[in-house]
Amino acid sequence: MADDDLATLGPTAGPRTTSTDQPADGPERPQPGPEASPAAGRAGRWLPRLVIAGLVLAALNLRPAITSLGALLEEVRDGLGMSGTVAGLLTSVPALCFAAFGIAAPRLARRWGPGAVVCTGMAAITVGVAVRPYVGGTGGFLAASGLALAGIAVSNVLMPVVIKSWFPSRVGPMTGLYSMALALGTSLAAALTVPMTGALGGSWRTGLAVWAALAAVAVLPWLVVVRQRRAAAGPAGSTAARPAETPVRITASPTAWALAVFFGLQATAAYITMGWMPQIFRDAGVSAGTAGVLLAVTMAMGVPLSFVLPRLASRMRHQGPLAVLLGLCGLAGYAGLWLAPAAGAWAWALLMGISNCAFPLALTMIGMRSTSSAGVVKLSAFAQSVGYLISIPGPLLVGTLYQHSGGWGLPIALMAGLMVPQIAVGVLAGRDRRIEDEG
Repeated sequence: MADDDLATLGPTAGPRTTSTDQPADGPERPQPGPEASPAAGRAGRWLPRLVIAGLVLAALNLRPAITSLGALLEEVRDGLGMSGTVAGLLTSVPALCFAAFGIAAPRLARRWGPGAVVCTGMAAITVGVAVRPYVGGTGGFLAASGLALAGIAVSNVLMPVVIKSWFPSRVGPMTGLYSMALALGTSLAAALTVPMTGALGGSWRTGLAVWAALAAVAVLPWLVVVRQRRAAAGPAGSTAARPAETPVRITASPTAWALAVFFGLQATAAYITMGWMPQIFRDAGVSAGTAGVLLAVTMAMGVPLSFVLPRLASRMRHQGPLAVLLGLCGLAGYAGLWLAPAAGAWAWALLMGISNCAFPLALTMIGMRSTSSAGVVKLSAFAQSVGYLISIPGPLLVGTLYQHSGGWGLPIALMAGLMVPQIAVGVLAGRDRRIEDEG
């Protein structure tokens, strides 16, 4: 995708020349002269604020479809008569969908514009979450879940692009705000789904479907942004900027590969933590309720740190030291889980929560490793799609090792072992380089 495909996405758009293939989701910069309307100037002031609201609302909706299901998985299995194999498949479906649909995001953004694609993604989440409890049967439930996950996947990829385009000088702070909202949405869905289900009558169907309301709210600001952009663009044949293209062959960039592997390994660690950490504590003698609280603490650590870490990373020329620090926290947490899982449970939960903040660091580096919005959309799609593919075997392998070894020694050794290459590729991805200079 060339730079011109996203040239008018954000407020950095330049003078307009003839084009009919422009994304219809960013504001126009009012041009001097009699044609510039007062309305365009007013839009230039309030539209970025609306984009910020859209970013926050979108981020809040990128995980509840997954974590709300995890909270009610036993009820869903009983209600739909799912086998254990199918229920296990549900835990792998998100990563598969993120990889499969995320790779399509650049093509969709080129054709329709990132804002319009994000708007459609929020609508897909709304419909998928609303209908999946009621479609009847396991097949319909999986299909509707796939629709919601497709919306999440394309939005995952395009959020860094929107940030880079609208706020090029504030990538760190805006990524921090987005990451904090994402972590908050994850934690809220995990913590509130069960009590909300009870308050709404006890039906798991209602408990899952209620999260569609939040997704529906997220559609609204993006509708306004897309509508405003199309109104500013005028009829087909109006003029738009066409900056010179810097060709990028993403697979030829060592930095892109380093980011993809870093993203995949941090996602592997996060999925293992979410899926297995409570069981590790329970097998060590911790009560089920306390084990759940420990997981909530781990997830909640991401809320403040996801806001602070990107701001810090954006001020550094080399983000490798942050990757090392987060990796060392992970290694310390795994060592604690091995040596004294129950005695130091709260400390290990905190350390794992810090280590899991490699996710907002990866997002920040995606926004910083390209000079253009077009480069960011390619890098984001590549790093996230390849990364989520890498993450798929990890949780399954941990479960297999646990089952066959009868304990947590080998699985924890695997988790700690994966943290070493994560640190190494994090240092490589954190170097002050741009993919345009490599590919």
